[in-house]
Amino acid sequence: MKMRSALTAAAAVSLAGVQVLVACGGNDDPVAPAVPAAPAVVAPTTPFVVKLIGFNDYHGTLESPGTFGQNTSIPAASRPAVGGADFLAAHVAALKKQNPLNVVVGGGDFIGASPLVSSLFFDEPAIETLNRIGMEFTSVGNHEFDKGSTELLRLQNGGCKINNGATDPNSCKGATVGTPVPFEGAKFKWLSANVVATATGKTLLPAYGIKTFNGVKVAFIGMTLKATPTIVTPTGVAGLEFKDEAATVNALIPELRAQGIESIVVMVHEGGFQTGALADINACEGNLAGSAIASIVSQLDDAVDVVVSAHTHAAYNCKLPNAKGRTITVTSASAFGRVLTDIDLTIDPATRNITAAAATNRLVVRNDPAITADTTVAKIVDAYKALVSPIANLILGSITTDLSNARVDGACNMPAGDFIADSQLAATQPVNFGGAVIAFMNGGGVRSPGFTFASSTAGEGNGNVTYGEAFTVQPFGNSLVTLSLTTKDIKDFLEEQFAGCLGQSTTATRFALASAGFKYTWDGAKACGARISNVTLRNGSATETLVDATGVVQSPAKSYRVTVNNFMADGGDGYSTLLKGTNRLGGSQDIDALTAYMAANFKAPKAPYAPGSNAADAGSKRINRVGNSANCPGGADTNP
Repeated sequence: MKMRSALTAAAAVSLAGVQVLVACGGNDDPVAPAVPAAPAVVAPTTPFVVKLIGFNDYHGTLESPGTFGQNTSIPAASRPAVGGADFLAAHVAALKKQNPLNVVVGGGDFIGASPLVSSLFFDEPAIETLNRIGMEFTSVGNHEFDKGSTELLRLQNGGCKINNGATDPNSCKGATVGTPVPFEGAKFKWLSANVVATATGKTLLPAYGIKTFNGVKVAFIGMTLKATPTIVTPTGVAGLEFKDEAATVNALIPELRAQGIESIVVMVHEGGFQTGALADINACEGNLAGSAIASIVSQLDDAVDVVVSAHTHAAYNCKLPNAKGRTITVTSASAFGRVLTDIDLTIDPATRNITAAAATNRLVVRNDPAITADTTVAKIVDAYKALVSPIANLILGSITTDLSNARVDGACNMPAGDFIADSQLAATQPVNFGGAVIAFMNGGGVRSPGFTFASSTAGEGNGNVTYGEAFTVQPFGNSLVTLSLTTKDIKDFLEEQFAGCLGQSTTATRFALASAGFKYTWDGAKACGARISNVTLRNGSATETLVDATGVVQSPAKSYRVTVNNFMADGGDGYSTLLKGTNRLGGSQDIDALTAYMAANFKAPKAPYAPGSNAADAGSKRINRVGNSANCPGGADTNP
């Protein structure tokens, strides 16, 4: 079978009426050697069912991320413990037993922004567990590009991480954890239909994979969101072009049909949110109105039958209209292995088309007596936990209450983000480290669940924060950058937090979190460029007004030293104004600033950190809003 130029080789396996065809990507690396085909299977003449099992945004979450409910009406105390690679593998296996015609697919972000137990080992643990969970095809997500395309290809193809000419001591730990040496690489295929290497014009990885059931080919197209370059450090996407999602899919339809393929599933790392308060994992409140995924689906060719979406860490089960107005199944399975999507696809062998799709999102509970943890996966996880525990269990300091990464009010304040911004200011205030007077942290870079007061399973004690917990909240390894901005630049930066304003994405409102002493007010009823007022900076005992109550900038050309992470400094999250910053000075890694701040200020016998205790805040909120709305625009941060 001849495929397009980006797909240069293939490997096929036939078993019990199922054939897998994986075309290789633009890097020209073979997936696997060809194996002898099993005896031909007589194709049925009546419709049959294929089980599609999907999940997304795994983020190397080897251990249970905690409890999760079917919907928000379930009391917190009644929500079951969910997830963990061992139970995720067991639940997938149980679903596969229900139907020998099955496929396991994903929506991307399987690596990156991972807990220390995976991240410290370059996310090799994530890949090794996914291999044993049974993943077959997944789209790339934005976090697949955190460390650049070369590292992504290593994780796909295998081999040890090389630093300074030698294997990094934290790579290829298979001899200790019970996996192959060297690192085996992903046995599944990442798909990147809309990611093109500019040097070759070919897709970085395959555009799609094909699996044949009872003689009928089903295509799986994988993509990430076209806005990936705006939420990934520029070095991570260097040399790559990210194309429009719907246009990419539609352009592939003639090619697939030329191969006799009529059953088409799209996995795309883009999503939306339900608009109601209940947010049941099998509901679709508001039909994801106004979301990026709804827009993409509305442009899709009628040949597409199912869309497995991701990125927003939301769970939903929808029927959304395509370009012809026909409603198709669109799903998302939350994040961190908490939920699996179970879709029964009915295929008519006469037309080779999917004629029905029945989807159910299922909690990956750990307390079902019929589901036993996968012991092979559990041993791998336990071995990595043993390797990382001396670092992970180190106590950095203590807190008096949870510091959530949620937006806790209508003004969009976030306790965990405030705490991180304070740590970054502390790290860069000394003149020889930047001389900063303000620090900003991007909300999407503060990971769930924030800093929790309750003791973890490590037994560190209530209120104590360990290195592993801190790393889970700040897993990116970004470095701090201190730069000079004028008063007008700061006003423009605050204005461009709003969707469609001053170059910000039209689908994302992104409120950064400021360090103590910096305050402002916003009014969403006003026009773009006129929403910010009452910007003040308290420095020591003095309070300076940068923007007055009417929105007029005071001393527009005055310069301030401002600290952000390198992702923001390079225009990430649509903060293009930060590109104007001058006299840049690099600093420590964000996690190092956070750990040093905790150890210096909130480690016994010093008092624990309490929200609002910073004198520079003078007991008031850092972000304030005109009006009495309790809802932060956009719900959650849009770059998970």
